[in-house]
Amino acid sequence: SCTVKTCWMRLPPFRVIGDLLKDRFDGASHVTSANGHHRNSNKPPNRPTHHPKLNNISPNSIHNKRENRRKHKYSFQLKPFNPEHKPPGIKDLVYYEMSPGFCEKNPKLGIQGTHGRQCNDTSMGVDGCDIMCCGRGYRTYEVVVVERCN
Repeated sequence: SCTVKTCWMRLPPFRVIGDLLKDRFDGASHVTSANGHHRNSNKPPNRPTHHPKLNNISPNSIHNKRENRRKHKYSFQLKPFNPEHKPPGIKDLVYYEMSPGFCEKNPKLGIQGTHGRQCNDTSMGVDGCDIMCCGRGYRTYEVVVVERCN
């Protein structure tokens, strides 16, 4: 008798992936380019020229070439915006600019602001008054609805 064993990779549940991404987002690093923004990002980094015959000699390891390509894929290095912070790791999320505020109206960016919007006083989510009103305060009112029963 023959047996066949099939193996496949499986993704973790979507919630686990979402939680992991949210943790990385919350810990994202504000960075700047160490080499400045003036450099053409399509241009490879400057390398010293060597003897032509020596350039054709490559190490035996296939991984060494891959590492060199990865290391020089982008011709800049990221450094923390705040020099007191540690540099971002290879798996850290980074950002160059702060996100715009969505509390105040900004027609140039197409942001309508949150003034005058209705919020949910009991919600802890984005529709909750604490988040939506951006610390400006809010008015609550109670509505009594009378309906006829059949």
